[in-house]
Amino acid sequence: MLSFILRRIGLAVLTLWGVATIVFLMSRLIPGDIAAVAAGRMANAQQIEQMRHVLGLDRPLIVQYGDFLARALRGDLGSSAYTHQPVLADIAHVLPTTIQVVVLGMLITLCVAIPLGLVAALNEGRAGDTATRIILVMQGGIPIFWLALMARFLFGSILGWFPISGVNSVGMAPPKVTGFSVLDSLLFGNIGNVLDSIWHLLLPAMALSTPFISTLARNVRSNMMTALKSDYITFAVSKGVPSGRIVLRHGLRSALGSTLAIVGMQFGWMVSAAVLVEVVFSLPGVGSYMYASIINHDTFSVLGAVLIIGFVFIVTSFIVDVTQMTIDPRVRTSQVGRA
Repeated sequence: MLSFILRRIGLAVLTLWGVATIVFLMSRLIPGDIAAVAAGRMANAQQIEQMRHVLGLDRPLIVQYGDFLARALRGDLGSSAYTHQPVLADIAHVLPTTIQVVVLGMLITLCVAIPLGLVAALNEGRAGDTATRIILVMQGGIPIFWLALMARFLFGSILGWFPISGVNSVGMAPPKVTGFSVLDSLLFGNIGNVLDSIWHLLLPAMALSTPFISTLARNVRSNMMTALKSDYITFAVSKGVPSGRIVLRHGLRSALGSTLAIVGMQFGWMVSAAVLVEVVFSLPGVGSYMYASIINHDTFSVLGAVLIIGFVFIVTSFIVDVTQMTIDPRVRTSQVGRA
C-alpha cells in the first residue's frame, strides 16, 4: 500500500509539472504582448519596456521557465493585470463558489445515475431498458451552455421557480468566513440563509450534472450487468439469498468499485465545465473569473485558473485511486502484485 501511494504521488507530481509546463508555453504562444496588457492601454513604449523588465520577459526563455516553476512552487502565480491583485488570492476568493456548485452537482449525479443504472441493468433487454439507454445517449449529447441557458430561461425567467443569478438573495448573504455560502450560513445557525444559498445553487448544479448523469448511469448499468452474471451471484441465488440483498450488497457493491474512478474524473471535469454554467447564472466562481480575464486579456489570471483546475483534477484522481485501492480487494491485490 505504501509503495502504491508513493508511486501515485510521484506520478501526480510529474503530471502537475507537465501541466505547469503547458501553462507556461501557452503564456508565451498566446498572441499579444503580456507586458502591454499589464502596463495598461494608455502606456507608452517606454512604460511597456519597463513592465517587460519587471515581469522578466526580457530574459532568456529557459530562465523565464525556471522562474515560473520556482514561483509556482511558492504559490506565486503572478498578479492580475485587471484587478492588480495576486492571481492566487483572486482564485482563492472565487473558488468556494465553484466547489459548492460542483459538489451539489456531483450529489445530484450520484442520486440520479446510480438508481437509474441499477434499474436499467435489472431490466436488461426490456422496453424500459431500451428507452433509458436512448434517453441517456441523447442527454449526454446536450451542450452544457445551451442547457444552462434554457434552464435559466424556462425555470427562472418564465416559471420563476428558481433564482437566475447570484448565490444569495438580497439581504440574505451570511458574514463571509470560509467563502462557502452554505457553510457560512450553517456556522451562524441561520437555516433560512442555508436554504436560500442551496436554492440559488440548485438550478446551476442540475444543469451542470445532466451530461454527467448520462455517463455515470451507463457505466453503472454496464458494471451491474456484468456483476449479476458473475459466479458468486449465481452461488448466492442457489443458496436462497434474498434478491434485494443480492442486488444491493453483492452486485451493486461490486459494480460501484470501478465506478468510483469515473466519479473522481467527473469531479475534475465538472470543475472545468462549471466555467460555462457560472457565466450563464452570473455566479462569482472560477468560471466567471476566467471569462472576465479573457475579456480583459488578463493572461496571467487565465493561465493561473487553468493551473488550479489542473491541480484539482490531479489531486482528485489521486484521492480516488487510493480510496478505490482501499475499499476494493481486487484492485488492492492487483496493485500489490504489480508492486
